[in-house]
Amino acid sequence: MTDSGPDRCNSMTYDDQPWDQEYDVVVIGSGFAGLAAAIEAAQTGARTVVLEKMRIPGGNSAISGGLIAVAGSPLQHHKGIEDSPELMFNDMLKAGMGLNHPELARLVAEQSGDVLRWTIEKLGVEYQDSLNHLGGHSVPRTYITATSTGSGIIQPLLAECHKMAIPVQMKSQLTRLITDQRGHIQGVEIRDNYLFPNSDSGNVQRLRAHRGVVLATGGFSRDILLRTSQDPRLGENIDSTNHVGATGEGLSSALQVGAIPVHLSWIQLGPWASLDEKGWGVGSMFTLLAGFPYGIMVDSSSGKRFVNELSDRKLRTDAMLMKNITPVAIVDSEGVKNASTLDKCLKRGVVKKFNSLEELAAFYTIPLPQLHQTLERYNLSLSHGRDIEFGKPLVKDLKPIAKPPFYAIRLLPKVHHCMGGIQINSHAQVLSIHDHQPIPGLFAAGEVTGGIHGASRLGSNAIVDCLVFGRIAGKNAGAARSDAAMKPC
Repeated sequence: MTDSGPDRCNSMTYDDQPWDQEYDVVVIGSGFAGLAAAIEAAQTGARTVVLEKMRIPGGNSAISGGLIAVAGSPLQHHKGIEDSPELMFNDMLKAGMGLNHPELARLVAEQSGDVLRWTIEKLGVEYQDSLNHLGGHSVPRTYITATSTGSGIIQPLLAECHKMAIPVQMKSQLTRLITDQRGHIQGVEIRDNYLFPNSDSGNVQRLRAHRGVVLATGGFSRDILLRTSQDPRLGENIDSTNHVGATGEGLSSALQVGAIPVHLSWIQLGPWASLDEKGWGVGSMFTLLAGFPYGIMVDSSSGKRFVNELSDRKLRTDAMLMKNITPVAIVDSEGVKNASTLDKCLKRGVVKKFNSLEELAAFYTIPLPQLHQTLERYNLSLSHGRDIEFGKPLVKDLKPIAKPPFYAIRLLPKVHHCMGGIQINSHAQVLSIHDHQPIPGLFAAGEVTGGIHGASRLGSNAIVDCLVFGRIAGKNAGAARSDAAMKPC
């Protein structure tokens, strides 16, 4: 530490109590970022443990749609789609309204291809032989797992951890990060045998981390007090697609040791979620893969389209909320072929099937003449090769919406992703608010970090973000010197 900088030695709390367990690297969180970090840390020879507060591993990663954006992928080359990391980077900046930290966003785009190969060659992840064009992306670049869920990546990650003898310890809640007199991270305090959400459950334990702690704890979409402090619109009446454990303890712990907060008020809502089910459900994937790219979204009160169905999430969500409407996404028997969760959606009543437009309009009380006009205008646009009304990108295999039966889903924006978090550098080191230098021994990856996506994250960029920075965090934490070798203040 230089003499000119703030005295972090006197600004941090610390203790010198004995340790219950000792490791080289302690990873908090068992999603994409955490498990990738653990594998890379162990590859360096570091004794590594993964701690997860819930009873089962995976968090949001396991229940996600398994969508991963890759620039310049083999499937794109095979299908004649021109793409590049630079184009993906520019798409991220556009959606992020220029608030992205460019060096971090660029890493995600540039390393997307390496991450795809790693999941296939190292982990044995299987993907479908197709590409999806999600909102805000200039071209189709999104792979989807064979299972159409994030578990298609989480399970191979867990299997690799098991193969490498990396313990993944459930019901272990982080309560605080432990520092020394200099503010260097020494380890963590947890509640072992913790039973969510009982804050008094479990036994307090202290785990030493000789080389580093990796925070991969996700966002705070389920912490209503925290999210409404940042955006008062997001109260109890707004549902979330996240699992119930997305409550922000990792973020809080990092802020307590002086991490820089970034973009905490930028909280993304998912415009594709269903009004007729809780959480992420099965309808989200129906809308993502079929309703938006192969169908249209109309205002049920007018029968008219009101936004580009493939614009970025913020634009679509703002259009829904600002106009106070109940949107309905509609596809026909051709477009619905792309919906991997259709059977589950129909069984649960989230998606409805209709033999005619008349039936559909009557069910949702949509004015039939206006709905006919909307479809005629849209289908005419397809014949001209462009969406004249809203500029929606048209996928190559798009056909007019005309062939019954028709399928529809009622939509409702739900809190989905926290763009804000703690600031990291390109080495996944957490930066201190006191001197803007790395906090020794503290690394982070995934949704707990901020700055990568700016104002709005593009769909399918979360998994690649988590895996890219999870791997970086794990490598650097595993290679870090122990505090014993660091020069004292």
